[in-house]
Amino acid sequence: MAVATETLETTSGRGQYRALAFRRIVMLCIMLVALCLSLSIDMALGPANYTLREVLSSLFHAESVGDQLRVVIWDIRMPIALMAITVGASLSLAGAQMQTILANPLASPFTLGISAAAGFGAALGLVSGVALFPGAVQFMIPINAFLMAMAAALFIHFASTMRGVTVETIVLLGIALVFTFNALLSLLEYLASEQALAAVVFWTMGSLTKATWPKVWITGAVLVFAIPLFARQAWALTALRLGEDKAASLGINVRRLRLQTMLTVSLLAAIPVSFVGTIGFIGLVGPHIARMLVGEDQRFFLPASVLCGALLLSATSVVSKVLIPGAILPIGVITALVGVPFFFVLIFTNRRRSW
Repeated sequence: MAVATETLETTSGRGQYRALAFRRIVMLCIMLVALCLSLSIDMALGPANYTLREVLSSLFHAESVGDQLRVVIWDIRMPIALMAITVGASLSLAGAQMQTILANPLASPFTLGISAAAGFGAALGLVSGVALFPGAVQFMIPINAFLMAMAAALFIHFASTMRGVTVETIVLLGIALVFTFNALLSLLEYLASEQALAAVVFWTMGSLTKATWPKVWITGAVLVFAIPLFARQAWALTALRLGEDKAASLGINVRRLRLQTMLTVSLLAAIPVSFVGTIGFIGLVGPHIARMLVGEDQRFFLPASVLCGALLLSATSVVSKVLIPGAILPIGVITALVGVPFFFVLIFTNRRRSW
């Protein structure tokens, strides 16, 4: 009788798990469909509006459409639309893994100063022409951004491993980094020429209008590099959410996992920022939405974070085109306006419960 009851419970548990996994897969499929729709709408909007049918015709039957439509879609609008997807996915994935390894619901490249560090590194190249890696002047801006972001990420990582450091301490350190690099950026703006100042100010507001196919390929390549790396560590990252001691008891080298993850996160945060400027709160909002939809299991949380971030920034790109007819608003401004209320909600929610 006891064996039969145990078998029945096991069968019931497996059935519940399959149902839960199926619901999560369905949710991922819904987000993917929504992302494709947002991408199509983004490419349809602009000074010359096109219908979704015309956009799809230019994508799948480029030889049968006019030269003007083909050039507008393929050479102008598609790089911008795809850049929104790759940047949003990269920032959201970076925020998701930072929250995982630091056990901090407020962790993201923006709130912990990594984006600010990348911004300062890029501004060094824009204003003074300083290359932190002397042998690569041609790619000075993205390399500067990556090196400064990596320095900030390593600082956060080693600070988090110190004895007595709490989640609140890490948040305060991140805020200190944000103010420090923003102050240094302001100093560079004060010393910059008018042309360089205009470039830095435009860059700090965040914009996708400078997107080109090479930038899309580079950002996409970084994302393609990072996703399999995190997917291979999915079990270890999921176990880390149970706590450091529990993860270590399961044979996970927590210190090495954190270091590898933080280095990859710095790359994911630095490259998009160096190309499109400072875009805040995608790395904070995207992972939390994904967590609410599919839970903590990295097998589902990882792709959900990527899709949520891509969908959020793609939808923001659409909003930036329709708020003021004939004008494209800086996308970083819109993400901040959306992200700040969400940030307040997280703060007050985490006062009532532990994460």
